[in-house]
Amino acid sequence: MYTKAFKHLKKDPVMNFLIEKYHDKISLDSYRSKNYALSLSNFIIDQQISFKAAITIKKRFAVVIQNLSYVEILNLDNDKIQSIGISFRKVEYIKNVFSYFIENEKRFIDLDAEKMKKELISIKGIGKWTTEMFLMFELGKPDIFSKGDIALINSVKKNYKMNDLDNKKLEDLIKSWSPYNSTASLLLWKSIEDKLFFN
Repeated sequence: MYTKAFKHLKKDPVMNFLIEKYHDKISLDSYRSKNYALSLSNFIIDQQISFKAAITIKKRFAVVIQNLSYVEILNLDNDKIQSIGISFRKVEYIKNVFSYFIENEKRFIDLDAEKMKKELISIKGIGKWTTEMFLMFELGKPDIFSKGDIALINSVKKNYKMNDLDNKKLEDLIKSWSPYNSTASLLLWKSIEDKLFFN
């Protein structure tokens, strides 16, 4: 799956190092569910919390909503959802997502990626980062890099020895990785998760 991406990215010494370490340890499949409302809810849970905490909370959330329809999820008591470690604001955002898909699921599936972006941003609680994660993981778009992802930016700084990383330097890297920014992102995330960096 990643053969072409690896071939392109290996021209970059940092990426070459990360590919050697992680070529068989990255995947875009961890979120792909074909249930767009659930996928987006999981990305909302992911926002601004640690990777390990998010895994735990998403497992609890899956149990809470197991076998429930979207309408039944909307009717769940907010306190019940909040009690598994989800903030009240995120509970509201998650319900906004399920409310949207009750009305628009069939229409949404037929939209192209650009129109999907606009639709998602219109849902309160869905921002640019969540949309980028959805396009990357759920839809498998190959050329996504999220400038708003703190872990990604920190990984770039550490691997490329750029404490003074500015937008121009970042843009140059993003252009050099294109059209395989999604794969580059997976490698950079894995690097910072394991605290293993190019030197």
